[in-house]
Amino acid sequence: MFSRLIYRNAKRSRKENLIYFATLVTAVASFYIILSLGRQDVILFLREFESDSIDKLLAQMPIVYLFALFLLFFLILFANQYQLNRRSKEFGLYLMLGMRKERLVLQLLAEGFITSILALIGGILIGGFLAEIISLTVSKLVGQGIIGHQISLSVGAIFFTIIGFLFIQLIALVILGGRLFNQEVHQLLYEQMDKKQDMGHVKGNVLHMLVGSVLLGVAYWIVLYRLMDFAGLLLFVALALGSLGTILFMKGFAKLLGLLASMFKHKSTKDLHTFTLRQFQENITNKSTSVAVTSILITLSIILIANGASTIIGFESAFSRHSSIYDFTVNGDNQKVEQFLTSEKMVPYVEDLNLLEIGEMKYQDERGEDDLPLSLVEWSELREQLIRALPNNYKEQILSGEIQGYDISSENPEALNLFGILEIDATTPYLIPESSYNGLLEAIGEKPLNLHSNEIALYFNPDFMPTDNLDSMPVLDSILEKAAKEGQSLMSINDQEVLIRPSTPMRGLVADSSVEIHSAFIVPDHMFEPLLDTETYALYWNFRIPQKMQDQQGLMKPMMEARDLLKSSGFGFESYLQNFGRQLFYVVAGSYTVLYMGFLFLMIACTVLALQFLTQMKQTGGRYLTLSMLGAKRDQMKKSMHRQVLLTFLLPISLACVSGAVGIRAMISFVMISIEDNALLYPIAFTIACIIILIFVIYGAAVARAADHEIDKLRWKPNID
Repeated sequence: MFSRLIYRNAKRSRKENLIYFATLVTAVASFYIILSLGRQDVILFLREFESDSIDKLLAQMPIVYLFALFLLFFLILFANQYQLNRRSKEFGLYLMLGMRKERLVLQLLAEGFITSILALIGGILIGGFLAEIISLTVSKLVGQGIIGHQISLSVGAIFFTIIGFLFIQLIALVILGGRLFNQEVHQLLYEQMDKKQDMGHVKGNVLHMLVGSVLLGVAYWIVLYRLMDFAGLLLFVALALGSLGTILFMKGFAKLLGLLASMFKHKSTKDLHTFTLRQFQENITNKSTSVAVTSILITLSIILIANGASTIIGFESAFSRHSSIYDFTVNGDNQKVEQFLTSEKMVPYVEDLNLLEIGEMKYQDERGEDDLPLSLVEWSELREQLIRALPNNYKEQILSGEIQGYDISSENPEALNLFGILEIDATTPYLIPESSYNGLLEAIGEKPLNLHSNEIALYFNPDFMPTDNLDSMPVLDSILEKAAKEGQSLMSINDQEVLIRPSTPMRGLVADSSVEIHSAFIVPDHMFEPLLDTETYALYWNFRIPQKMQDQQGLMKPMMEARDLLKSSGFGFESYLQNFGRQLFYVVAGSYTVLYMGFLFLMIACTVLALQFLTQMKQTGGRYLTLSMLGAKRDQMKKSMHRQVLLTFLLPISLACVSGAVGIRAMISFVMISIEDNALLYPIAFTIACIIILIFVIYGAAVARAADHEIDKLRWKPNID
């Protein structure tokens, strides 16, 4: 009999309070997702290249897990508190009928255990499904078919999810069971009366709003203009001021809602406008702090979700291989490397094989007055032309000698970046023979340079030189084309005038990072050896995976097979996999936990708002009976309740949207959130807003449905329909 009662009550509780059960399922799913990260395909793939970084990332997951456990404990405690409050009369009747308090607490624990087991089953299934979706999504970002996806189930994640969830559920039920044990029968039957609402004075409430608005304004100003001052310590000041300002603003605004209600006196008997505002006012007046906290949580979730989304989208552009064309770079004995790469076992994996030779230009034989070696390059004419192309403010600073160092940045004018690089590199530039660069051009389908004997081309590494167009630089090309028309030489090498070829396509010289240079001179082959400092000479063999093989098998599988063959050869090499793996790691480390915490904060905020509203609905249910006695219709009361739900959710999210927008704008300004393609900024913002609004709509609809059910359970008078 007792076991049937437990099972029936547990089933009824889940059916009548779907939000409560959904909260438990969501908590379980979130635990599994964060704990199963180590079993996802992307992590297993990254262990091949970033094992140390991955181990450090996974070592931080227990901290994230414990933090999430800590937050969800209070959420579950709050949810269970609501569940027990709505059943207080039921518990009081059990005690009146002779049930001992010990047996009642045991019943409560047993019902909680049954609900927890079902929540664990549902949560682990949902969490496992979402973990697979996340893994597949990341796989999609790196190219469909690149990572061979295999369904995996993390036993360790399941174990710690069960242990952690049952632990916090048990602690919450023990705490609430203790409170239940100490309550008397009459307290359970008649419930404790609500505290009288302290509405304060109008002047005091206005003062609260003004002080809160000022504190928020100061916090916004710090975030927008002084975020990185004092090594970023002002961020904590801004957070403290913003939080305090939000609390004071909510406190003052909640108590002033009575004035708003008085403005609708002419509608007081129509659609229950005054009743709706009074209910809304009472719902948030003595709970203004918790409403403010939910607004702060929503603000944090907006910023975190925006940060995580920008990281993922930023990686998508990195995978597009903006400048890199080669998949592998091999170095070693020239002849042996060439023989190996053209051998039968390597030929299927090799396309566009090209030898890159590179080295620094030597100095003149004589020395200058300060006994320093003299450069063979004289580029004063080109230097003067670049200075002329600078905006006036930069031109004056350079001519006056105010600029001592040069920062290459996308925010600088093109001429300033070019001037800075050449000012540093033109003294002893790197040299690349024409034949080596022609091999690179051939790989991308461009025409060879065909330089004349007195002609060179300037190379700028696109990985270090910010440019939108890899095939031209408008300012430099304009200067060079004008000089070509006038037959003017802008540079001389070893006292011989040379012409500079404009519009040279720029690509990465190697697969990853073995050649890290800002610029180089591409010279005819006959000029390379005479000008070369032989001590700096280096050569690299570059090749790509054949396109036909990529179309059939994807990119990663043949790359990993080629990598294994190169490992067995003993030659030194690097591959695009290293750069790719590094970029992918940044995505996982920079977005996974950030998005997880963002959605966790959002879920907690929504659940607190939902349960807080339903608690108030339960405590004021008698007022709806009074309305029915006064002639109010059922549809009128439900419409009033739906408006209360809308206002309850709209108030914290409205302020959170303002604070979140300020936070996102500041993070973009200080390059904490980076979106290379500005055209994506508004679609990203719109998508994030839609996701957050959708979550609120789901919670709001669930709250409205539960409140409708509470109204339907009231004893109706014959005339209310």
